[in-house]
Amino acid sequence: MKTFKGLAGVPSGIGPSVVTIGKFDGVHQGHRAVIAQARRIADERDLAAVVVTFDRNPLALLAPDKCPDSLVSVRQKLELLATTGVDATLLLPFDRALASVPATEFVERVLVDALDANAVLVGSDFRYGARGAGDVPLLIELGAKFGFTVDVIDDVRPEGERRVSSTWIRELLAEGDVRRATELLGHTPTVSGIVVHGAARGRELGFPTANLSPESEGLIPADGVYAGWLTDAGTRYPAAISVGDNPTFEGVPKKQVEAYVLDRELDLYDHVVDVEFVERIRGMVAFTSIEALIETIRDDVERSRGILAGAAAPEPQRDSKR
Repeated sequence: MKTFKGLAGVPSGIGPSVVTIGKFDGVHQGHRAVIAQARRIADERDLAAVVVTFDRNPLALLAPDKCPDSLVSVRQKLELLATTGVDATLLLPFDRALASVPATEFVERVLVDALDANAVLVGSDFRYGARGAGDVPLLIELGAKFGFTVDVIDDVRPEGERRVSSTWIRELLAEGDVRRATELLGHTPTVSGIVVHGAARGRELGFPTANLSPESEGLIPADGVYAGWLTDAGTRYPAAISVGDNPTFEGVPKKQVEAYVLDRELDLYDHVVDVEFVERIRGMVAFTSIEALIETIRDDVERSRGILAGAAAPEPQRDSKR
C-alpha cells in the first residue's frame, strides 16, 4: 500500500480511482466491509482502490472535550489499512485549514482533482466539509456534476445486533471483553510501546515482565490479567499480561501494561513490542501476602497457557521492530 501524506503528496495519475472516506479508527469489520466493496468495484473497473482518512479524530481539534480515546494510533491505523488490500491511503492532516474548507470545495479538491474519483463509497452518516455541512444527498448531487457515482454501504450488524462501531468496541475494551472486541475488529486488540525498566518486582517474584512505556499506542483494556501474545521483531511469544496499577504494591503508574513471556526470558529493554490481548482471565486484586500473589500468578500463567494453546498464534501482519 502506498501512503500519501497530504494532498501535495498525491502523485499525478493516481486515478481514476474508487475512494472511501472516514476516520477508520480501529479498522474494524464495518470499515473492512466498505473497503472490501471498494476493492471489488476497483477490480471490476480496473481502477485504483484508495482510502482517505485523517491524522486525528476531527473532534480532537473541533471539540477536544468530546473526543473519545482512539482505538489505534495513526501508525497502527496505516498498518491495519495495509492489510485490507487497498492500493493507497491518503492521510489528510486535520487542521484549521482543512476544517474550514466548504463541502463542495472539499469534494472538488480531494475526490476530483487529487484522486480522479470514479466511484465513492461512504456510510449513511457520512459528513464532510466545514461544520459538517456536507451530507450524502449533496455528495450524490456533486457526483452527478463531477462524474462519479456514490454507493452508500449498509452498516455491519452481527446477528442483528447494534451496528459495529468504534464506540461499541471502546465499551467492550472498557469492560475487558477483548474476545468480543476481537470479533468486531477482525483483529486482536493491540498495544505497542517501548519496553522500559520497572521496579523489577516481577523478576523478584520469579515472573520477569516486559513493562511498556506509558506513552504506548493503542487503547489499553480494563484493568486485569489477560492471556495474549507479545511480538518482538516479528516473532510472537505467548504471554500472561497484567494491566493496572498493581494494588498490592504502591507507586505503580496507572494503566501499567506488563507482559510475562511464558517459559523463556528475553532481554527486551528498549525494544518496541506489540502486546495483543486474547482473553481476560480475571480482574485486578489486592493480595494480603506475597505467597498468595505468587500462587495466583502461577494460576494465571497456566490459564494463559491453556487459552493460547487453543488459539494458535497467527502469522504477524507487520514487523514490530522500529
